[in-house]
Amino acid sequence: MPLSDLLAGRWADTELTQSDMARYSRHVIMPEVGLEGQRKLKAAKVLVIGTGGLGSPLALYLAAAGVGTLGLVDFDVVDVSNLQRQIIHGTADVGRSKCQSAADRLRDVNPEVKLDLWESRFTSKNALDIVKHYDVVVDGTDNFPTRYLVNDACVLLNKPNVYGSIFRFDGQATVFDPRVGPCYRCLYPEPPPPGEVPSCAEGGVLGILPGVIGCIQATETIKLILGIGEPLIGRLLHYDALNMTFKTFKIRRDPKWAVGAPHPTIKTLIDYEQFCGIRGEAPAATSPAGGEITPRQLKARIDTGENLFVLDVRNPNEFAICRIPGTTLVPLPELPSRLGEVPRDREVIVHCKSGMRSAKAIEFLKQQGYTKLVNLTGGILAWADTVDPGMTRY
Repeated sequence: MPLSDLLAGRWADTELTQSDMARYSRHVIMPEVGLEGQRKLKAAKVLVIGTGGLGSPLALYLAAAGVGTLGLVDFDVVDVSNLQRQIIHGTADVGRSKCQSAADRLRDVNPEVKLDLWESRFTSKNALDIVKHYDVVVDGTDNFPTRYLVNDACVLLNKPNVYGSIFRFDGQATVFDPRVGPCYRCLYPEPPPPGEVPSCAEGGVLGILPGVIGCIQATETIKLILGIGEPLIGRLLHYDALNMTFKTFKIRRDPKWAVGAPHPTIKTLIDYEQFCGIRGEAPAATSPAGGEITPRQLKARIDTGENLFVLDVRNPNEFAICRIPGTTLVPLPELPSRLGEVPRDREVIVHCKSGMRSAKAIEFLKQQGYTKLVNLTGGILAWADTVDPGMTRY
């Protein structure tokens, strides 16, 4: 049964005020929306998980469109690095709760929208209790554990999940509706190995990109509520900003994940950090040289005049922003062709931005027979935090 039909009992009793008619007149005059459609929007309840890059545009447009109830899930605070893409927040909001900051902006956009603020981490303990109150869930998260959690909660509660993801110049969007189509696990049955896929903090993201994908997510959400058009169910939309192309790919529904399957695989929520191999992950490899070194320990050894080989595996553009004095730059993609620059008879201290790429570098070097390998815990970000607060951060 279409979502719009499930909302019928609610929207039939929903009235549009004179103020509503003035605000939504450009909707109401469209035959595809009309009075009935606007009442459906007013009756609808949508959960937005994350008020960051994707959550910013989609929440703004859903509020402006007249979705009656918006739930916002976010436990983070606004950081200055967010402002390049998270347009729902402003400079004055730095340090504030993201939920509170987003709520203030949304109330300014549309004071008639009811806002539910869930200012806590979205976990297996609270996910079902939160999701059950809403008609549609929109996933604006940026990590694999939460994406699997959102998916499984939606599958268990039979809720449509409007998905989006972004990285550098590429974005994806689709609609996972477990009642009629594939879910996230049909697309990604298993999570990638930890560190295999860089985060936006590691690889960057074009600030405009989440605006495009977030608007697509908002569009799909409104289509589901109104029961119009052809939703992205069973289709993955890929957007390449550099080449300005949109392509769609079919997603096949795997029966074992489907709601009502004879032997459903998803029966309960699990520990998703453990499932994704994140909990307890050590970013460094063990070695005779000790495995790990903290920024303060490295600084102490540098101050003694010790002749150290510190290998920086970041990209040249990152190296240009900030660097630890005396380091040797060999970007991770170039490491296989530049092994001759890395000594085998000395201790090699490896670092990147936060520890993910250096862990991959150490694993590769181990495979090449290197034994004296040490990882700088927390990377250059930890160095800036604990050793050189004046260092430029990015």
